[in-house]
Amino acid sequence: MARNRADIKLEMTTAFMANETLAAIYGFPVGSLFVNEFSKVSFENQMFDLFAYFMFLLEQLFDTHKKEVDAIIEEKMPHRASWYRFKAKAFQYGFALIQDSDKYNNAGFTVDQIEASKIVKYSAVTQSAGQLLIKVATESGGVLSPISSPQKASFDAYIAEIADCGVKYIVINNLPDILILTMQIYRDPSVIDPQGMSIVNGNYPVQDAILEFMKDLPFNGELVLAHLVDKLQNVEGVKIPHIINAESQIVDINTGLYLPLQPINVKTVPESGYFTIPNFDNVSYVV
Repeated sequence: MARNRADIKLEMTTAFMANETLAAIYGFPVGSLFVNEFSKVSFENQMFDLFAYFMFLLEQLFDTHKKEVDAIIEEKMPHRASWYRFKAKAFQYGFALIQDSDKYNNAGFTVDQIEASKIVKYSAVTQSAGQLLIKVATESGGVLSPISSPQKASFDAYIAEIADCGVKYIVINNLPDILILTMQIYRDPSVIDPQGMSIVNGNYPVQDAILEFMKDLPFNGELVLAHLVDKLQNVEGVKIPHIINAESQIVDINTGLYLPLQPINVKTVPESGYFTIPNFDNVSYVV
């Protein structure tokens, strides 16, 4: 991890002040504090500020490079879940794989055509009961959704072609999990009206905060109810956000139909990889 500029400068100035030759030239006691001997506007101080800044930038670049290299190694390592996730997002709808390989020949196609063919925008791969769960979704107008049936058929053929022999997997391309929140919001009546609308701005800040929280949740990320409460606690005009009940509906992978509502206790990971909130009918506002 890159050091901050202050730590870098302190390390350099400490070595500077411990140098007997420099101490003799400048006339300061060996080991004294740099800030006690040199003013902020001195040439020496500005020089160390500049050196510390350049060193800080260099260390950040090295850290970024290391993270990028680590990510590439992690994603492209065969036989691991991360490799399947990388390959799921590399799928190109309407394109044929090079024979006996897991790569495409994109010669003759434009960058726009290639990017448009990459329909899997989100993917997560986990292990469960001895098999891989490959969750995928696309995006339209900023809203996550399943890929279409023809796209799913093509994607299934692609995974079957590139998967390691003997690896068991299930491709999950479901409609979003439905999230139902029953909440009681204790409001400041001078800021939020009985319907939850901001008196000044005319928006619905609690609803906006919930939607923002869900949008920031990573694909296949864990929904923690306490974290949602923390988010709402910072909304102007909200005194106490109280989640009375939280439930979700998931899609039966065999029928494609939603199963009955199930309670969410403390936290959950969406079966489809993402949630949708159909309405806020069960959110009430009290004083």
